Amino acid sequence: MEPLRVKDIAAALRLTRATAYAEIRSGRLPSYRVGTGRGTIRVSRAAFAQYLAERGIPASELAVAL
Repeated sequence: MEPLRVKDIAAALRLTRATAYAEIRSGRLPSYRVGTGRGTIRVSRAAFAQYLAERGIPASELAVAL
């Protein structure tokens, strides 16, 4: 399966992209970079599922299905 983009995570959790990036910067949401230079940030589906589980957020409460 494809990794998730920050904008998709923000939409699913009803957060701003800035808040999603803050979760990544803080280390609460593991991510990695793809590409050269600064690249783009991606989050694995497994890491996102773990993030949801640690916070007690059921997938059924997401704003969009991922």
